[in-house]
Amino acid sequence: MDPDVLVPPYRRIADEVRRRIAAGELRPGDRVPSARQLTRDWGVAIATATKALAVLREEGLTVPTPGVGTVVAATKPVRGPAPARELTRERIVRAAIAVADADGLAELSMRRIAAELGVATMSLYRHVPGKDDLVLAMIDAAFGEQRLPAERPEGWRAALEAAAALQWSAFRRHPWLAPSMSLTRPDISPNAMRMTEWVLAAFDGTGLTVHDRMYVHILLFTFVRGVGSALEPEAEAIRETGLTNQQWMAERDEAFTALVDTNRMANLQQLTRDDDFDFDLDLLFRFGLDRLLDGLETFVSSRARSRNSGPSRR
Repeated sequence: MDPDVLVPPYRRIADEVRRRIAAGELRPGDRVPSARQLTRDWGVAIATATKALAVLREEGLTVPTPGVGTVVAATKPVRGPAPARELTRERIVRAAIAVADADGLAELSMRRIAAELGVATMSLYRHVPGKDDLVLAMIDAAFGEQRLPAERPEGWRAALEAAAALQWSAFRRHPWLAPSMSLTRPDISPNAMRMTEWVLAAFDGTGLTVHDRMYVHILLFTFVRGVGSALEPEAEAIRETGLTNQQWMAERDEAFTALVDTNRMANLQQLTRDDDFDFDLDLLFRFGLDRLLDGLETFVSSRARSRNSGPSRR
């Protein structure tokens, strides 16, 4: 009997990736095949591919990198089995965030997390009722990483800028976060709610009602979340194609230019000849935030004038 038949499929996959790393075909920082790619290349189930990647991570050969995927580790692996650790809710949430950061929320499952932690899938349910509860815990943990300023900036605009920057930072660090949050069905996240309260309090002394303040908060969050929702598809495209956004645009530059020239699209022609324009999401966030706050300046001022004028008294 062929001895390879006795080797579990996940082991054969891990052995092949390990061989490629040892041979220098995959160097430190290089992206290793994703679980989805392994399922296509080897004809195995996603759970098998996930288990193979988990073996490589446990050996210290690979590390998850947010927005990129799993890459070859820069340091040599530590030999010998890792000491057993107590399974806790915090460990489960951290492992889930690492999976979602590296491979996207679509790749998150209780089985995948169990494989990452080296435990039975059913053992997770003693700490987390289900995936929906797990995602909510992940959202809360992600917002818990953000620290509101110890001293509130002077003026509501500066406070809103600080809050938006913190939200954007969270969405940047965790590309899955923005799409996972609901606008009309707010998540019960203590850390997110603390940020909401902080934004509402920024308008103390302006005359804005609590309803107005809440609408402003929703408007601000909607904008940041809207731009942030582009981060996960962008990260997924990079993982699937291996191309950065700049490389992808460069490949299509000639076809794009030919199209706008043929159709005499004057403004787009000018744009294609302008090397200074950048589709960078950070620039889009900053530009949009400034315009949003400019508009709110007018709104808050009008509310203050309305309050100060009031009904005349004889």
